[in-house]
Amino acid sequence: MNENKMILISDKEAFIARVLIKKVQDLGIECDFVPWTIDRISKNLEDVSLITLFMEDGERPEDNLIHFLNDSMQERNLQMIIIGEKSDVQYMSDRLPKELVYQTFVRPVDNTQFSDTVSQYFAKLASGDFKKSILVVDDDPQYLATIREWLKDSYKVSMANSGLRAIKWLGKNKVDLIILDHEMPVTSGPQVLEMLRSDTETESIPVIFLTGKGDKESVMSVVALRPEGYFLKGIQKEELLEKLQEFFILHK
Repeated sequence: MNENKMILISDKEAFIARVLIKKVQDLGIECDFVPWTIDRISKNLEDVSLITLFMEDGERPEDNLIHFLNDSMQERNLQMIIIGEKSDVQYMSDRLPKELVYQTFVRPVDNTQFSDTVSQYFAKLASGDFKKSILVVDDDPQYLATIREWLKDSYKVSMANSGLRAIKWLGKNKVDLIILDHEMPVTSGPQVLEMLRSDTETESIPVIFLTGKGDKESVMSVVALRPEGYFLKGIQKEELLEKLQEFFILHK
């Protein structure tokens, strides 16, 4: 996958839009103009990491396009740069979740500042700054290694081989999700969850249990602890990635 790709979407390809595209291309980043229709954008989203929305004076995307962009960016973990008149920029900013808007520019846009912002975005992307962070807690080192291998391309993955190590690690680090083995010796998954929920620093961190037991009674005992969900240890890579993507879309 080529992660150095941006599209600039607008009602029409104005002169300034072509100038901005050239500035981005000069950075070594693939960049194309795409008219802002759902059909054209959907056909050009493959491998895109950043969208720039360019609005001429008074030209704004229709509501159905805004909903499409919102859904597509959340699904693909993309962000947007918004360019337009002050009122148009505010209009779009009010209709998109703030975590989807990387930067805004009020026209007339400073071309150098714009290209510097794009360069900064892709530098952060390359270093993994935009990846969600996951802590996997399991006493089986082989299983930890397998999960890390599966997730490392899509997420920042940290590992702990015991509940107490996880608690200690969380004292110094932030994380977006904990995947926690339910059946661990010494300090069990439920005990770790109880400790997390009793600490104001960790009480709000989502926890998904890993369990090797798929029978109804075992599953009900896991669900009764009210984690954000559970995975059976027999889960395969593609299903795990799909479920994690769904989780983060729902918990934006």
